[in-house]
Amino acid sequence: MDARVILAVDEGTTGTRAALVDEHGAVSAIHYRRLAVTSPASGTVEQDAWQILHSTVEVIKAAVADARSAGQQIIALAIASQRATSVLWDSRTGRPLVPAMAWQDTRYSGDVARLGLEWDDRLVPATGRPAGVRSSYLWAARHLALTPEVRAARDANRLMFGSIDTWLLWHLSTGSTHVTSATNASASGGYILAEHRYYDAWLNAVGMPLDLLPTLVDDNQEVGITRADLVGVAVPIKAVIGDQHAALIGLGAIKTADATVVHGTGSFCDLILGHRPPPSTQYAATLALLAWRANGIPMYAVETYAPTTGSALGWMCDRGGWFDSPEQISRLAIEAIDSAGVTCIPALAGLRAPELSPTLRGSLSGISLSTTREQIAFAVLEGIAHSVADAMHCNAQVTTRETVNVRVGGGLAASDPLLQLQADLTGVPMERQAGADSATLRGAAFLAGSTGLLWQSLADATRLLRPDQVFMPAICADARAERRATWEIRLRAELGAARQSEGAIS
Repeated sequence: MDARVILAVDEGTTGTRAALVDEHGAVSAIHYRRLAVTSPASGTVEQDAWQILHSTVEVIKAAVADARSAGQQIIALAIASQRATSVLWDSRTGRPLVPAMAWQDTRYSGDVARLGLEWDDRLVPATGRPAGVRSSYLWAARHLALTPEVRAARDANRLMFGSIDTWLLWHLSTGSTHVTSATNASASGGYILAEHRYYDAWLNAVGMPLDLLPTLVDDNQEVGITRADLVGVAVPIKAVIGDQHAALIGLGAIKTADATVVHGTGSFCDLILGHRPPPSTQYAATLALLAWRANGIPMYAVETYAPTTGSALGWMCDRGGWFDSPEQISRLAIEAIDSAGVTCIPALAGLRAPELSPTLRGSLSGISLSTTREQIAFAVLEGIAHSVADAMHCNAQVTTRETVNVRVGGGLAASDPLLQLQADLTGVPMERQAGADSATLRGAAFLAGSTGLLWQSLADATRLLRPDQVFMPAICADARAERRATWEIRLRAELGAARQSEGAIS
C-alpha cells in the first residue's frame, strides 16, 4: 500500500513552496519558485497575482510528480498563504485586473488614519486591530471608483475580490470556490473575532460592496477538490490558513502562553492566548487575531511584527549588492565582536513597533572610516534582533504575560548569530525546532490531517516535533539594558526625523 502524504503549499510574499508531509511529520519533495515584489512609488507595494498563481501550480505539479515516483498517495491539499495581500480579477477571463496590493502597502495610510479617528474605538474591541496603515477594502473601493477595467467588470457582474487564499482556491478548485479562511479574514481587518463574521458597518464606511466578499470558512474546513487538469491530482482541499498561523502550529505552539518568532519577509512575534477573545490591545502596533479556527472553535493570539526584516536582507544582497546572500551576512557577523557603534534599522516599509510610523524608512548609521563589512553584518542582524525584542515587549505589555521560551522558525532561523542576539536582547531562550524552515508547510499539513486523516489531533501531530538547538541569553541584565537603551536612542532620532519630514510635506 502506498504511503499516504499531505501536499502542503506555503505561498509566501517572496516565494512559493510545495512539499509532501508524511505521518511522521517529515517534509520532503520541497519545490520553490521565487516571486517578485515591486514598489513603483513610496508606500506602494505590489505583486503580480498571475505570477503567484502560475508559480503555485508549478510547485504543486512538481511535488505531485515526486509523490508518484516515490509511490506515495496524496490524500489532501493544505494551503498556507500570505495574508491581506488582495486581488481583483475578472471571473470570465480569470485574470487579475490590476496589480495585487501586498500586505506591506501603505499608500492609503493617511486616508486610513483619518478613518481611524472615528472608528478605532469600535474597531479594536471587535476586530482586534485599529484602522492601521492599509486596508484591502479601501484599496478595492478606490479601484472601483477610479479604474475603468474594474468598474466595467463590476457592471458586467464579472468582478471578483479576495486575498491570496481566495485567489488560489478560485483557480485550483473544481467549482471555482470563492471563500476565505478565518485567519486570512482576521488579518485583513474587517472580521469580528468573537462572531466569525464581517464587520459590515466598517466595510460600508470604506466603500466596500458587501456582495464582493468571499464566504468565510474555518481554517480546517474542506473547501473543494483540486482540479486534476491543472495540478495533476484530484484531492480534497482540507485546510487553508494564513502563513504565520500555520507556522505557529508547525512549531508546536498550540497551547496558551506558547510564543513564536517566525522570520520571513518580515519577523512576526506571536503569543497564544487561548479560546477566549483577547482584550483590547493597548498599542496600535500589536494586533489581536485568530491563531486559527478549527471545527468551529477559535484559538486567539496577539501579534506584533517588523514588516521588512527579511526584505531588508534581500535588498542589501540583490539591489544594494553589499553581500552575496543572507547566509554570508550571518557568516560575516560571527567574525565581528560587535557592531562597533553601527546601527541598522530594517524599516524599509515603515515601523510598527514600538511605535507605528508608516513613513519611517530603513537606515544604517554610525559608520566610520574604520567600519568593516563584518561589523555592518553584525549590525544588520542586531537590528533585526532589536526589532524582535521591541515586538515581544509590545506583546508582553498588552497581555501582561511573561514569555519564558520562544520557538523560532522561518528561513532566518538557520542563522545562529541572529538567534543568539535575539536571546541576548530579550533575555528569553530561543528554541529552534528541527526543520524550522519548513514550519509553515508542516503546520498547514498538521491542520489538514489532524481530524483523523493522519493524526487524531493537533496535539498528536505536534508530538512529532523535536528541538534542534536552544540559544540561551549570554549577557547580563545590565549589558542588555545598555544595548537596548542605545537602540532606543537611535530609533527615537529616526522617528523624530520622520515626523519632521511629514510636517514639511504637509
